[in-house]
Amino acid sequence: MLTDLIAAITQADTLIIHRHINPDPDAFGSQMGLKALLQHQFPQKQVFAVGESQPNLNWIGTPDIIADTTYQDALVIVIDTANTARIADSRYTTGDQLMKIDHHPDREPFGDLSYVDTDASSSSEIVADLAKAAGWALTPEVARCLYAGILGDTGRFMFDLTTPKTLRVAADLMAQGIDAPAIARAEDQLTPNMAKLIGYALQHTEVTSAGAGSFILSTEIREKFDVPLGLEQLAVNYVGKLTTIDAWIMFTERPDGQYRCELRSKHQPINQIAVAFGGGGHPLASGAVAKDLATCQQMITTLDDLLKENVK
Repeated sequence: MLTDLIAAITQADTLIIHRHINPDPDAFGSQMGLKALLQHQFPQKQVFAVGESQPNLNWIGTPDIIADTTYQDALVIVIDTANTARIADSRYTTGDQLMKIDHHPDREPFGDLSYVDTDASSSSEIVADLAKAAGWALTPEVARCLYAGILGDTGRFMFDLTTPKTLRVAADLMAQGIDAPAIARAEDQLTPNMAKLIGYALQHTEVTSAGAGSFILSTEIREKFDVPLGLEQLAVNYVGKLTTIDAWIMFTERPDGQYRCELRSKHQPINQIAVAFGGGGHPLASGAVAKDLATCQQMITTLDDLLKENVK
């Protein structure tokens, strides 16, 4: 219940907000939006947002650097993170109380308090719901961050996660005087190197007759284009723009030799594939980790078989 979250937040003197590693706009937007919301509502409280910096998202907000002692008696809020393995900054366990706020399927419940709404388009939408339920003011800064998060997770309102309620929330945020077009431009901009990598990805994406697309990005190629690890995720949605693709997977080699797997689909749910390979996520947008190239090929075959069965 949101009321339980509101009560815990109101009682805490120190609040530390975590989100997931390799953050996207919703991770940053919900985290920074919640921080701004609480700072405005409770100026006497200490409110921090932690986790690694992400150069392409620093326009949303900059993470705080805090001492370990700050966690003493703190309420730690983990937002937009389905499982503990993906929480940025391992100190999330050292506070007095732990709270989970998320919109992903709750495959790994954690925390003393938990609020998971899988009907929400994004965690940023949930923060807006929290503010409304508590009667807390949406300042232009809060609205800017939350709008950025919603825009990111809905693919600019293109994905199936977009609902009439999502659009109403977005309208409420716009009513706070934010520059919505500027936010959209900020999320859409590309560096020249990233644009070249996207072009390479489109040229080298393999597509089966059933419409299963796949692109494997090695560390060698990523470094050739001088794209920092994590920013290559921007290429994922571009691959799906190909008319011959119905569902696709982008694999990115990690420093440990394993591969980050981003699964996407236009119509057919693919999250069961992610779950089968130790991951999870939404029906049309999921993730997993493949231990080697052979596992990547197994995932591609599984996706192709799924699409073939769906055609039948």
